[in-house]
Amino acid sequence: MTNKGERNERISDAGRSGVERRLRRERREREEEREELSERTVDISRVAKVVKGGRRFAFRAVVVAGDKNGHVGLGVGKARSVPDAIRKASERARKRMVKIELAETTIPHQVVARHGGAMVMLRPASPGTGVIAGGSVRAVLEAAGVRDVLSKSQGSSNLLNVAMATLKALQQLKSVEEVARVRGVPIEEVQPFWMRRRTE
Repeated sequence: MTNKGERNERISDAGRSGVERRLRRERREREEEREELSERTVDISRVAKVVKGGRRFAFRAVVVAGDKNGHVGLGVGKARSVPDAIRKASERARKRMVKIELAETTIPHQVVARHGGAMVMLRPASPGTGVIAGGSVRAVLEAAGVRDVLSKSQGSSNLLNVAMATLKALQQLKSVEEVARVRGVPIEEVQPFWMRRRTE
């Protein structure tokens, strides 16, 4: 006959093993999700915080995550070491993913967006053009799954502001069907010209 203390210990051990199993399963699911998503570190910079004893240095990482199929997110992480900053940024990027409207391999229409001093313009391009963009604009577009697009970045060259402006521009996109419905015109009139030619 076991005493009460031994029974309580067995119950607590069983509860602990259940929690450990759940944590292992959640960790495995997070790793599988990370493998499915495409992640790219856009920028790593050193930042300083002024405190009473002087300056305290840390690192800021900007990471773009996407499934290359119309979902993309941007995350910023700060930490005393570079790996921790990248890990925080990638976790935030995965949490903040948004749905983007695409027209096959390009975007449905031209769009312009600003963030801070940066301004980004995106224009649809015919199949085979490729991503005509550089730096953080290219990183965001490729993570979202855009394969043919023309872009122009003006104003500030700050990588974080340019990436945020690109994400804002992508969020402004509306599907061809929605634009046609709002304007009250046939879909063929608002489709990009190469898609229009294909349906004729």
